[in-house]
Amino acid sequence: MTVRLRPHHLLCMLTYVGKGYTPGFTVNYDRVAARLRDGEEIEIISGPDDICGPLLTNRDSHCFKASVTNRDAKALEAVARWLGLRLEIGSRIVPDAALIRQMRAGFQQGDLRKPCSGCEWTQLCDHIASMDFCGVRTAPHPDISP
Repeated sequence: MTVRLRPHHLLCMLTYVGKGYTPGFTVNYDRVAARLRDGEEIEIISGPDDICGPLLTNRDSHCFKASVTNRDAKALEAVARWLGLRLEIGSRIVPDAALIRQMRAGFQQGDLRKPCSGCEWTQLCDHIASMDFCGVRTAPHPDISP
């Protein structure tokens, strides 16, 4: 199978520690995190994705807002530039240890943080990055063999 992620969730997956908008959202994200942890391929999509699922019953959900679409565009550009890849909607990547290590470095250095501007989770993500991503559920620490 393939995990479908919108571009800004490529950044969110770096710091997900089990906190979320609702209990249902967190349960769903934990399922997606397990798939990512297992190295399941990611397909970059436009709009709501596998993480958004529990929020989609509400058409007023932030998942549909222009600010999130704008964040997606900025995230896709930043991740592609940082990784040195041509990424677009429909691209597929594998969240292996090398990719996670490279993305975490960019996140800690701030190069991948610009798209996060205005996000309500910024302080939590800053803290997690400062703790070297300890407790993150989406991917094991790349320096530790599973």
